[in-house]
Amino acid sequence: MPAYTVREWDKLAYGDGQEQIPAQYADRFAALARSSAFAGRGGSGVLEHGRHALRARGVVGILTSGDASLEILPKIDMAPGKTPDHQNAAIRKRLVHMLAVALNLRIDTGVITDLAWQRETLLEILIRIFCDKLTMTLRKGMPRRYVEREEDLPTLRGQLDIPRQFTRHTVNPSRLACRFDLLSEDIALNRIMKAAAVRLLSVSQRSANQQRLRELAFVYAGITDVPVSALRWDDVVIDRTNRSWHELFAMARLFLQDRYQTTTGGAGQGMAMLFEMNALFEEYVGRLIAQALAGTGLTVSLQGGRLFCLSAQDSERGLFQTKPDILIRRGGAITHVIDTKWKRISSRIDDPKQGVSQADVYQMMAYAQLYHTPRLTLLYPHHPGLGPEDLVHARHRITGHDTILETASIDVSNNADMLMRLRRLILLEEPEAVDLIE
Repeated sequence: MPAYTVREWDKLAYGDGQEQIPAQYADRFAALARSSAFAGRGGSGVLEHGRHALRARGVVGILTSGDASLEILPKIDMAPGKTPDHQNAAIRKRLVHMLAVALNLRIDTGVITDLAWQRETLLEILIRIFCDKLTMTLRKGMPRRYVEREEDLPTLRGQLDIPRQFTRHTVNPSRLACRFDLLSEDIALNRIMKAAAVRLLSVSQRSANQQRLRELAFVYAGITDVPVSALRWDDVVIDRTNRSWHELFAMARLFLQDRYQTTTGGAGQGMAMLFEMNALFEEYVGRLIAQALAGTGLTVSLQGGRLFCLSAQDSERGLFQTKPDILIRRGGAITHVIDTKWKRISSRIDDPKQGVSQADVYQMMAYAQLYHTPRLTLLYPHHPGLGPEDLVHARHRITGHDTILETASIDVSNNADMLMRLRRLILLEEPEAVDLIE
C-alpha cells in the first residue's frame, strides 16, 4: 500500500519520485478532504489541491482511499540531526500523546518499538493500540446486561403480556405472550466494538493488524451487525461495573463517529480521521493545566464564561458570545484567562510584536473588559526560533487598565516535566509590566 506523509503547512509535489505523490492519488485525497467538515467554504481547509503539489493546512490525521494513504503530521520541531523518518516517528508519538490527553485515554506509548513508530502510519498505530487494549479487556469477559425480551412460548417465562396475549393468541391459547429479562452479550457496547473492528479491518493495510482484527471479529461473531449510522451510542452507560471499557468506548468514537470526519462507502471515497490542531492544542493544554493546578486552590474551566459582548437595547438578548479557552478561578473570582493559539510566533528580537495577530489582541482586550481579570495569556507552541523555553516571552499592560497581557509558549515536543512547566507558568509572579505596544 503506498503511504505518503506530509507535515502541516508543507507541500507534497506530484510525481513518481521518492518524496512525491502520483497525481491520481493526490486527486483522490483532495476529493476525500473536501468531504470533511474542516474543508471550509472553498474546500481547501484540509488540503490545497494545487497545480503542482498538495499543501497541507492546519488539520492533521490520516486519509485513506483505495490502496493508498496520506498522513498529515503536525509541524512540531523535534531534535535536529535526526533523519526525516526518526523525526516523523517522534512527531507521531507526540501526536498520540496529545490525543490521549485530549480524549482522556491512558496509552502507554512505550510498548511500541521505535521501529514501529518509524514504519507505521498514525492510523496503524492507533489500530494496534485499540486491538491490544480490546484483546486484553476481553480476557476478563465480554460485558453483559439484562435486556427486555418478548417471545411467544409454550410455557410461561417472566410475566404474561396480557394485551398481547388476548390480541395475538386468542385463537391459539397454547402459546403464551411472555415478557422477561435476559442476561445478554448482544448489547449496544458490544455492537459498537464489533462495528469498530469491522470498520478498521476494511482500512488497515498491516498484516499484523489485519490478523488481530479478524480474530476480534470472530470473537464478536454472535453479536448483531449494526450499521454505523444506527449504533445506539446513548444506550451505553459506563459505570463501576464496566469502567475498564471507558477507553475502548472513547477510541471507538474516534474511529466511527463524525466528530472526526470518518467517511466510507461510494466510489472514490475512503476514511478520513482528522483533527484541527488549534482545537487539539487547546484541549490538550487545558486538560494538562487542570492536572497541574490540582491541590493549589485554583479551579480550571475549559470553554467557560460565555459572556456576551453586546446586549440588545430592546431586550435582554445578548450578542457576540465569548468562549475563552481556559478560565482560572480562585474562590469564584476569575484570576487568569488563557487563550491557546496553534501558531508560530517570532522572537522579540525579530519583531517587537512577535507576529501576534491584532485580532487576537482585540479578543483578549474584550476578555479583560468582560471578565475583570488581572492577567491574560496568549499561549503558543514553542519552537527553536524563540530561543530557550522561557515560558513568558513578553508582558504588556493594556492601556488604561491594570490588566497584564502576556505572550508565552510551551514546548509540546518535550513531555518531560510538562505539568511542572505549566504550573510554573500559572503561578508565576508578575514582574514589572510595560505599556502595550501599539
